[in-house]
Amino acid sequence: MATELIKGKPLSKALQLTNKAVTEALDGLPAHKLHCSVLAEEAIRAAVKDYYNRQGIACDPKDFPDCGSGKDCHG
Repeated sequence: MATELIKGKPLSKALQLTNKAVTEALDGLPAHKLHCSVLAEEAIRAAVKDYYNRQGIACDPKDFPDCGSGKDCHG
């Protein structure tokens, strides 16, 4: 579902994906499965961060607080 929600969108929009949005798109999740939506959000964020690293693109510290100066995304 997370992939479907960000498909065709710029990376800046992909970074705005929240676990709440994933849950809502699925019309809710059972309580014992809510962690799956959190994992989806984290996976998208990690994938974008990896892409930035591989392309040498500076991170915005607002998007990746663990990037430090924003010049390097290695967390």
